[in-house]
Amino acid sequence: MKIGILSLNASLYSTKRLVDAGDKLGHEMHVIDYLRCYMNITAHKPIVVYKGQPLEGFDAIIPRIGASKTFYGTAVVRQFEMMGVFTANRSQAISRSRDKLRCLQLLAKKGIGLPVTGFAHSPKDIEGLIDIVGGPPLVIKLLEGTQGIGVVLAETTQAAKSVIEAFRGLDANILVQEFIKEADGMDIRCFVVGDKVVASMKRQGAPGEFRSNLHRGGSAEQIKLTPEERSIAVRAAKTMGLNIAGVDILRSNHGSVVMELNSSPGLGGIEKATGKDVAGKIIEFLEKEGTLGKNSDRVEY
Repeated sequence: MKIGILSLNASLYSTKRLVDAGDKLGHEMHVIDYLRCYMNITAHKPIVVYKGQPLEGFDAIIPRIGASKTFYGTAVVRQFEMMGVFTANRSQAISRSRDKLRCLQLLAKKGIGLPVTGFAHSPKDIEGLIDIVGGPPLVIKLLEGTQGIGVVLAETTQAAKSVIEAFRGLDANILVQEFIKEADGMDIRCFVVGDKVVASMKRQGAPGEFRSNLHRGGSAEQIKLTPEERSIAVRAAKTMGLNIAGVDILRSNHGSVVMELNSSPGLGGIEKATGKDVAGKIIEFLEKEGTLGKNSDRVEY
């Protein structure tokens, strides 16, 4: 197969691992900087041009779209879809998962467990918003934040009001969620490929840090999932229409809940923590599904 990896940097661990895994299985691998792509949008022969040359003959692409480049990155993915190229994650699924509010609403509609979450527009409704999630301590999240950036733990009502007022004063959209104290700074990253969890790791936040992101000094180790957690992770990915996803789960007193989904999950942390060839699983998925031409998105909203 001729496989393209849409990535801004060929030297990134995840990108290199996908290239190596594809090479090992005998495929022709190409790293494409999607910001250098431009498109001819026509009904008869849509094309993607990269550095002056049309990209032709690709069987599949693996989108590795950065959160801040979602709009243009998904436009490039969509163009490949118009060309009939199999995409590991569809453009619509990527956009859907990047909208944190829409993501949570879709998960809730499917009955998937979530932290109690509130959303409002007017600063006049702050007290009601705080009451919805059971009062402080509570977590305030920017809708556009990634890797733990824009996530604040407010331990008192006054602190929560101040943070929410500050964010809304900047016209930033936010979510307010219950703080799951019993998680103790730990969450579980489930790496879903197709209809299976192929690897899972426990991420533990640094001392005094409630966020478990590895980018913020957290540690990781392999963990055994319960059957319920495996089912939740796969259902969450399918709800978004994602074939490849990092599903983050918290263990709470009212069961396991989904914190968020990542449509371009990193491979470094989970491969090192588990010793599993996750990149190889992704290429094997493309071998199976790409050759069958299954490239539809059946999510209702």
